[in-house]
Amino acid sequence: MERFGFVQADPIRAPARAQDLTLRHRVTDYRAGDLERRFSTLDIHEDYFINYGFVTSVVEALMHPRGLVSRWPPGRRKRANLLLEFVRERGSVHPREVDRHFSHGRVTNYWGGSSNATTHLMELMHYGGLLRVVRREAGIRIYAPHEHAAIAESVAERERRIDVLVDVAVRKYAPLPAPSLASLVRQLRYAVPQWRDDLKSALQRAQVRLARAQVDGLEWYWPADERPLRMARDKSTQDAVRLLTPFDPVVWDRLRFELLWGWPYRFEAYTPVSKRKLGYYALPLLWRDHVIGWANLSLKNGDLRSEVGYVASRPPRDRTFARELDAELDRMRSFLGIAITAGGSSDRRLR
Repeated sequence: MERFGFVQADPIRAPARAQDLTLRHRVTDYRAGDLERRFSTLDIHEDYFINYGFVTSVVEALMHPRGLVSRWPPGRRKRANLLLEFVRERGSVHPREVDRHFSHGRVTNYWGGSSNATTHLMELMHYGGLLRVVRREAGIRIYAPHEHAAIAESVAERERRIDVLVDVAVRKYAPLPAPSLASLVRQLRYAVPQWRDDLKSALQRAQVRLARAQVDGLEWYWPADERPLRMARDKSTQDAVRLLTPFDPVVWDRLRFELLWGWPYRFEAYTPVSKRKLGYYALPLLWRDHVIGWANLSLKNGDLRSEVGYVASRPPRDRTFARELDAELDRMRSFLGIAITAGGSSDRRLR
């Protein structure tokens, strides 16, 4: 977490949540759910960065306070102040407890459905920096008041904070082609909506500050203290298969993905079934240093089943690949807490 600064979260389990699928490749002996189980012992926060996820306290402190509450309608501000006083009195609260006390009713949520108005208001207060998530109970956020250290409000301090946030994002997702860098910086409007008008100039400073090179007419950017070409020469290609989450840093930038591996990956969980080409939650399949296909995983009769597709319509003929794919599926079973049976089980569909 300290190295990344931010790990994206997603509620879908197929076969596990995005944050767990990201961390399993990077944390020794990681098991699904470890981040949530150990959340209260780690110096991290649930918050919005370029999207929703987990950030370190160092990163979180750069973003807050946001000052959004002052722009809320008077009625919402009044309800928020009453709710904040209620939370302060109790230390931490479950949204259900707050709803019993205030009975705010229901609202239309982001997806067009109906949500509890109390939960919705607490989410807004969380985003506005008034509340923080201290833990979860059965997946439900438990909130506590969020206190912030005083900060200097000078232009120089604001630019410094934004530049550090840009560098955190770039360090995680680099190397980035120029259009992706611009998009990444724009997405920091979720982290610092109060400074969204400053992001254009932040991009210009980043383009000067970062290392860069032109490849096939396209400018690429990465942290100035990294030497990616030297790293590529020093590290020999490993015979290994890795199944990645759609939100993994290796996959996240779809433009870079297509430039590097020559085919368009799409996340289709919210695509109508009839229009899906890869599957509900296709995990990109990394073999050595190329993403050559994808896999959809499911649990059936207590075991892990896999349907694997390949860009070239067939798997590599190298016997090592088949062995390494089985090894990765066994690692996935261990990560999910599934007993590994002799020979495992997989249904590899060629596409």
